[in-house]
Amino acid sequence: MSVQKPSRRQFLHDILHSTLAISALAATAGKSLADDAKAPSQMPNHCVFTKPLTSMAPETQGLRLAEMGFGGIECPIRAGGQIEPARVVDELPALVETLAAAKISILIMTSDINDPDDPLTESQLRTAATLGIPAYRMQYYRYEKGKDLLSQIDRWRGQMEDLAAMNHEFGIQGLYQNHAGNRMFGGQMWDLHRGISDIDPDHLGVAYDLRHAAVESGMGWPLGWELIQDHVRAFCVKDFKWEGAQAIHVPLGEGIVSSDFYRQLPESMRKMTISLHEEYHDHRRTDLLETHLKSIAKDYATLQSWLAEGS
Repeated sequence: MSVQKPSRRQFLHDILHSTLAISALAATAGKSLADDAKAPSQMPNHCVFTKPLTSMAPETQGLRLAEMGFGGIECPIRAGGQIEPARVVDELPALVETLAAAKISILIMTSDINDPDDPLTESQLRTAATLGIPAYRMQYYRYEKGKDLLSQIDRWRGQMEDLAAMNHEFGIQGLYQNHAGNRMFGGQMWDLHRGISDIDPDHLGVAYDLRHAAVESGMGWPLGWELIQDHVRAFCVKDFKWEGAQAIHVPLGEGIVSSDFYRQLPESMRKMTISLHEEYHDHRRTDLLETHLKSIAKDYATLQSWLAEGS
């Protein structure tokens, strides 16, 4: 591993304390737009995936989401996202500071990280941890055609074990999201369990996505949940329906995803990070920002009602 220069560590240390100071000032001054709008009480463990909002200025993004009651965001810090991986050390501190002024935290950094030997892995994890970002979502592993599946899983297990060790060292939670797809590791749940079963989930766990589990397993998704639930450390929430052979994203509550699953979550899991994903509008269209925001607000109201009914 590379050794970080002391000047960079000191820089990040100073930025972190600056961020905390600004956050405290915003809390006491009561002058943010979110306060002026008499925002609902923010749920500190509820966030929204901001993939469709990356063209929005961070300060505006933070204020609008705080008004909805979110305590944080799941931020795409990856190629084509809010910040490119090579720019994390230079640009992430300012983004954290800007969001803190709106009382919004980055709860999950969605990343391109899945290789502990990649030269950008250590700098990204160290920077995020220093800034108080508690977790990151990994890049997926994809099966190569014509190669033994179990051998590929065993190779990825070794990489995840090394990442878990780095996470433990830096003080950050790694998350692997189960994702549907005919070449995706983790889509079937048994393979994800094989890969992470011996890894401490507090260092590298699962971001459980019921939508993707239901796409892959149909009526059998509860068996996969039973297998993987002890490794879950976060939830990704969205919905879908079938149109022929295609799984189509739809507003939360209008598809196949079971609302009872969220109503019946035990209290210990309700305290984990819950990330709302709105993916049924084209995230590449900058003219749909207000449409995205309205849809996010509607989906969040649905999710809150499910959680409230089960509490």
